[in-house]
Amino acid sequence: MCGIVGVVRFDGRPQERAVLERMTDALAHRGPEGRGLHLAADGGISIGLGHTRLKVVDLSEAAGQPMSSDDGAVWVVFNGEIYNFRELRASLEQRGYRFRTSSDTEVLLRCYEAEGERCVSRLEGMFAFAIWDARARRVLLARDRVGKKPLFYVLTPALFAFASE
Repeated sequence: MCGIVGVVRFDGRPQERAVLERMTDALAHRGPEGRGLHLAADGGISIGLGHTRLKVVDLSEAAGQPMSSDDGAVWVVFNGEIYNFRELRASLEQRGYRFRTSSDTEVLLRCYEAEGERCVSRLEGMFAFAIWDARARRVLLARDRVGKKPLFYVLTPALFAFASE
């Protein structure tokens, strides 16, 4: 069990770090073993991602979140478990993708890099995640088909916000 939060602002205002910290702190009970934030702004859009971590699959600090692509253009916050991540990883490695962790989070990130939003159809497990793609200037929010992992969101003219609680 981990916690994920995020805010994407469309109104030109920067995402306030203190607000994102409070949102993330509210989920500390979902992931008492780690905490991470990512804030960015790009042409009138600002984004903040937060994560609280319960270490299960990869216990190393390198597997912490938010996790970024090698070039820093794609970021993910993830809650859950991808049951078929080993098979997906092997397939991605055959296609030339390299990994720095043994986490299912990084497999999700690389799968998105390889297949875009189609990656969701390849995932087996219980999960909720958000991926910020700075190149495409979009956020992909998804959860498992059964809805095992909670995910709540709100959309207003000024912002899109989400949280796992």
